[in-house]
Amino acid sequence: MKTLFTKGMLATAISLALTQTAFAQEETKQATAENTEVIVVSGTPGGAGIRKIDASFAVTNIDASDIEKLAPKSTADLFKAIPGVWVESSGGESGANVFVRGFPGGGDAPFLTIALEGSPIYPASTLSFLENSQMFRIDDTIEMIEGLRGGPNPVVSNGQPGLTTNFRLKRGGEDTEASVKYTVSDYGLNRVDLVLSGALADDLYYMVGGYVKSSDGIRDAGFSSEEGNQFTVNLTKIFDKGELNLYTRQTDDHGTWYLPTPLNVDGIDANYTQIGPLNRQATINYGPDNATSESFDFGDGRGWDGHVSGGSLKLELGGGWHLVDRFNLTKGDANTFGLVPDGSAITVAEVADNGESATGAVTGNTYDGDTPIQQIGRWVVLKDVESFTNDLAVSKSWDNFDTSFGIYSATTKAEDWWSIGNQAYYALVPGGEMLDGIACNSSAEGCGWSYDINSVGDASTFALYATSTWYAAEDLSIDLGLRRENHEVSYSVDEGLDGVINKALEYDENKTSWTLGANYALNDFSGVFVRMNRGYKMPYFDDFRDNWGAYTGGNDLIKEVTQGELGYKYMNDNIQFFATAFANEVKGDTFVRLPGAPAEILTNEAYGIEFDGKYNHDSGFSLSVNATLQETEITASATNEGNEAQRQPGWQVRMTPSYGFDVGDMYATVYGTFSAVDDRFGDNENTVILEGYEKVDVGMTLEPTDALRVQLSIDNLTDEQGITEGDPRNPDSPNGRYIMPRSMKLSVSYLFF
Repeated sequence: MKTLFTKGMLATAISLALTQTAFAQEETKQATAENTEVIVVSGTPGGAGIRKIDASFAVTNIDASDIEKLAPKSTADLFKAIPGVWVESSGGESGANVFVRGFPGGGDAPFLTIALEGSPIYPASTLSFLENSQMFRIDDTIEMIEGLRGGPNPVVSNGQPGLTTNFRLKRGGEDTEASVKYTVSDYGLNRVDLVLSGALADDLYYMVGGYVKSSDGIRDAGFSSEEGNQFTVNLTKIFDKGELNLYTRQTDDHGTWYLPTPLNVDGIDANYTQIGPLNRQATINYGPDNATSESFDFGDGRGWDGHVSGGSLKLELGGGWHLVDRFNLTKGDANTFGLVPDGSAITVAEVADNGESATGAVTGNTYDGDTPIQQIGRWVVLKDVESFTNDLAVSKSWDNFDTSFGIYSATTKAEDWWSIGNQAYYALVPGGEMLDGIACNSSAEGCGWSYDINSVGDASTFALYATSTWYAAEDLSIDLGLRRENHEVSYSVDEGLDGVINKALEYDENKTSWTLGANYALNDFSGVFVRMNRGYKMPYFDDFRDNWGAYTGGNDLIKEVTQGELGYKYMNDNIQFFATAFANEVKGDTFVRLPGAPAEILTNEAYGIEFDGKYNHDSGFSLSVNATLQETEITASATNEGNEAQRQPGWQVRMTPSYGFDVGDMYATVYGTFSAVDDRFGDNENTVILEGYEKVDVGMTLEPTDALRVQLSIDNLTDEQGITEGDPRNPDSPNGRYIMPRSMKLSVSYLFF
């Protein structure tokens, strides 16, 4: 892959961004500049909040109307609207892979925190078969999402050095309001969303809402493969000098886990899925000598059955002192059931007992020798997780100086039971069945490797942090933050399910993170900022198990992240424009293809620039643009030094134009999103190239009355067959995961005032 740009070109790009201040000055000065009053809470002590125009870091806001136009198919799919973020959301509603600013990773979302009302929903960014977005579903109760990259995040909250996406719930007001929305699709979706809000008493407000849904899935599984419901309650009590907010979000939602499929077999394209009525129920063997058998429904896919509950207390203590306490409890099951391909596709004749044909285990049909087949693993991962976080911050303001002191604590637990592998040969047709007449298919040992564990892990984090801001001049502020964190882990593993613990440890380490930034206001509606920080990603349970041979104690598995940022921002009534240049280094990252395999330990460097803009015109036209250009390099590795980081595009761009207009007595809006992404390497060895692709989404809303709205959205209009990833377990196998095929949704909503 060619070099996209040089560091000198980065400086030129920033200079070009700064020339945006040449907008018509008189018109801008007359603007009310409501955009400059946008408040963000991410990256602030205890989530206290700051005006976005005053922030010395890069944060993206996506409100409810933006979410409606983007029509994300999953929580992670929405993150594509955040610059600097690369999302592989082709695995379904759960099981996404999320990368940020060229940070290294082999999958999942190792540098992503999802927060609700400012509190992390689960302190560990990623465990095996569990990244944060699996535990969170988007619905009409969401008011806004904030996406903060880097900035002061390594110091506050859970100390995430990468990306924090903070979801803010809608709140009730004095007036009672309600909405109901019914959605159908061309893939059998039936979904009902409800939201009700108002006042229960003086200064006591409520919002309740949720959804129920069912569908066969965008890739038709032949049964209701995606089912779920969610219910949210948000209560707010206003005091003379503060407020109390309490919420709970109860979710039971699961859907098919879409996996890489052969790229060189006729009839297999973006509409293909292996799961179907002929194979959703299957029996696996596990334990000593694979002597125990158990049946599972693999149609359950991946999902979340649990709750995310918490709240916050804000108080004015007098004398310029303020207190903010945010807390969260998450508990539930995040199970995974999948039919996972292993290796390349072959034909029946290559492995059939008679060398000619095999028989369907369910239908009894005969499959000729030239029928394509593949080893499919029946993977079962049962995961019971729980966490509690509390973030208490006290702040004080003087004439030209603010300071905050915080205490963050978290407990994290995960109990796992796995049986993965369990491979057998299946016919490569949609919903293809297992075959008889192949010896290993009927063997308790199966056709390939298996890995079984029963484990339990507990982690606790305790951190003290302090931040200070000095208003050195009317237009200049300088801020500093420090964090001292203690991280403890207790973990034990029974590999083989024989009742014998063969891996166990107690871990206790401390680290100090810091951030230093400055913000300079060029005028009332524009400014520049600069920031440096250093943070750490502390190890959790799977980090130890997957890297047991490489771990010798102490700091071995701690990932050190150093970042620099230089940004420009412009906000008035019509325009929001942000350009942020970044550079980072991640030391100590580890990558393991399969449990028990040797770990690759590496250092990765990246630099680039993000563009994030919105334009609204009085005529009804609007345009949102986000783009990222970046370079990555593995600077330390036993085998891959000098290569690019895997699965990281050199550039990506998204543009969402929208136009609203009158149609008689009705109001209509047409909109679309064009996205394009560069080639990527599918492995750190840089031997597998994943070609870039373009994608077009379109939609239209029609409002016959103020209360009634009809929306039609079409995803992947041209049915682009893009590939998001290769085979993460065997890069040389010609397997890959397609983006979702074309789909359409129609919704009708009614608002009660």
